[in-house]
Amino acid sequence: MLSLGVQRVCPSTSAPLQKPFRNFSYSLFPMSSVTNAPSPSPAATVVSAAAPYDRAKAVKEFDKTKVGVKGLVDSGIETIPPMFVHPPETLSDLKPKPGPESAPEIPTVDLSAVQGSRAAVVEQIRRAASTVGFFQIINHGVPEELLQRTLAAVKAFHEQPPEKRAPVYRREMGTGVSYISNVDLFQSKAASWRDTIQIRLGPSAADGNEIPEVCREEVMEWNKEVVGVATLLYGLLSEGLGLDTDRLMDMGLVQGRVMVGHYYPFCPQPDLTVGLNSHADPGALTVLLQDHIGGLQVRTKHGWIHVKPHPQALVINIGDLLQIISNEEYKSADHRVLANYCNEPRVSVAVFLNPSDRERLFGPLPELTSAEKPALYRNFTLNEFMTRFFKKELDGKSLTNFFRQ
Repeated sequence: MLSLGVQRVCPSTSAPLQKPFRNFSYSLFPMSSVTNAPSPSPAATVVSAAAPYDRAKAVKEFDKTKVGVKGLVDSGIETIPPMFVHPPETLSDLKPKPGPESAPEIPTVDLSAVQGSRAAVVEQIRRAASTVGFFQIINHGVPEELLQRTLAAVKAFHEQPPEKRAPVYRREMGTGVSYISNVDLFQSKAASWRDTIQIRLGPSAADGNEIPEVCREEVMEWNKEVVGVATLLYGLLSEGLGLDTDRLMDMGLVQGRVMVGHYYPFCPQPDLTVGLNSHADPGALTVLLQDHIGGLQVRTKHGWIHVKPHPQALVINIGDLLQIISNEEYKSADHRVLANYCNEPRVSVAVFLNPSDRERLFGPLPELTSAEKPALYRNFTLNEFMTRFFKKELDGKSLTNFFRQ
């Protein structure tokens, strides 16, 4: 039974959860975890019950299928492969801690107040960025119709037939577009139950013809809107640090943009895995559009709290790079996504905002350091910073700790 402290009824339906899947013979399973399996095909050789489980081999075989977690679900499995089962210490942390019935929420900032009460909005954002590291924004100017079309387009990509998705399944971003399952698949101790399409938006955007047609128009429109939202937010965040409005934008923190469209299918055993492991984003700022399903959690002083979906809201979070640049005036936060227990898939679209110059030195801004508060981090190039991130699994705050003085 699921025991994550979330409602058992999915947001979009009051129908009880069903198990429409049958067991399926798949090379990622030890025989002991498969029952009533059909005869193996040459493409899916069942591992002998006597053979030890070879995780490295299972991961490699899974990646070679190029169909992701969606392919596992479509195959009809009821038991998740061992490579997705997380260790007890992770699973025990998913269970809710006793607390007040009215759970805390991340702050919500109404950007329509900028024209009349800019100082008040700056203070709201400064407070959220320096404490929780997460906040939601409403009245941000992005048309609701585009928000819904973008989510629908990303969902449509992931729900295409496997032969439509497989051609862009690759772990390198040479063309600016890649479809993968788990960015840290080969580094993590356990895989997460999700698939992702990644699209480079800047500084050299992916060729429009490389972006799958099913989501091409929406991605290009979404990119333009995100730049506008980010420009406003960086100005407010700069002022919150006591700096000129353009200080952060002048560092090029919006030029390097990557969009990820996450797809979290129904998980038959959501108490054994996660949708996205605990981590902090490495870049400067993240703009997230999530659907109504929910599952995103943020670590706060109150423990893990749910980021409740609000219609038309965008979720904003501080990344590790902005924590370093601000000399910890602003703070990135660990966050994760629970495995999806709803029959309906969860979809989210995030844009990571980074500098474009990978050889430029970054570190705490001189204006934010003093004898009383010296620089907490050493200088580094963005290339060193991002290389370090992608060489490890998603594991909380270890990235910033690596660059501390």
